[in-house]
Amino acid sequence: MEVSNLSGATPGIAFPPGPESCSDSPSSSPRSLGSTPDGLILPSRESPFSAFTVLVVTLLVLLIAATFLWNLLVLVTILRVRTFHRVPHNLVASTAVSDVLVAALVMPLSLVSELSAGRRWQLGRSLCHVWISFDVLCCTASIWNVAAIALDRYWTITRHLQYTLRTRRRASTLMIAITWALSALIALAPLLFGWGEAYDARLQRCQVSQEPSYAVFSTCGAFYLPLAVVLFVYWKIYKAAKFRFGRRRRAVVPLPATTQAKEAPQESEMVFTARCRATVTFQMSGDSWREQKEKRAAMMVGILIGVFVLCWIPFFLTELISPLCACSLPPIWKSIFLWLGYSNSFFNPLIYTAFNKNYNNAFKSLFTKQR
Repeated sequence: MEVSNLSGATPGIAFPPGPESCSDSPSSSPRSLGSTPDGLILPSRESPFSAFTVLVVTLLVLLIAATFLWNLLVLVTILRVRTFHRVPHNLVASTAVSDVLVAALVMPLSLVSELSAGRRWQLGRSLCHVWISFDVLCCTASIWNVAAIALDRYWTITRHLQYTLRTRRRASTLMIAITWALSALIALAPLLFGWGEAYDARLQRCQVSQEPSYAVFSTCGAFYLPLAVVLFVYWKIYKAAKFRFGRRRRAVVPLPATTQAKEAPQESEMVFTARCRATVTFQMSGDSWREQKEKRAAMMVGILIGVFVLCWIPFFLTELISPLCACSLPPIWKSIFLWLGYSNSFFNPLIYTAFNKNYNNAFKSLFTKQR
């Protein structure tokens, strides 16, 4: 992913000039140098970083730390709580792994590149290839894991009788394998097949290959295809939920012969039992436990997809259009779109744990002593 320079687009920041910006004239940079009556050249007292730059860098560092710690907490919780050693928590764990790697391996080097003068990559060609490969691998895996979670929730809601625990294990394992295999293929394609070059030694620039054919392949495989999957899945979830919750459900449950009338306060329903050895339950208001669970799952998937689209679509639109039209956005907008996409790795664990009380209880148990 192409990295732009926050500092280069921010007023009030003075970096040491590069070779191409040097001048033979001693008075070519009056703002950076001062002179004395004796002709001595003294360095300026102007601060190299503006207050705005320091604020932005601080926020980005906090974003990196919060993303890493929150996803690591999710992983530790899944490993320590035995009830989480089953689906769909393995999909959540796969997402947390990809997001932890984004925070640990991708975002820090991206911040270093942001702070370099003239958007120059000064860490060498080998590290550039490693960084770009992990960038594409981890971000693509994170995106496809979101699609896998959406598919799992869709099958749980619409096929809860056929989608048994054994079937879910097989399906989730297959989806995780496909996710990481496809992500690795997209990330390593330039290195394996010579599909463009990530490092430009002359300009000291490190970015994803700008070969137009690879831009179409990578953006479609990493974003537009999973985007189509999650939008289709949520549309099907919405239709199924609207059909199921829009009608009143009646059930007949056989019971031993008894005559009684009672009110169930939690389900808000009235149960009448006659001596005909049958109980007729009329759902008057409220939802069953399964319906409430399905509503929470549908809401979670909707919020997860909405945040995913808002975070990543600006970046991938520019990544697809720029190589095809040979045009480029201002560096500040590239930086904003890039870090907006990275922030999706911070929002993912917040969303899918907020709708699960088991995670909240497990988090509390990690920090409180059992008496």
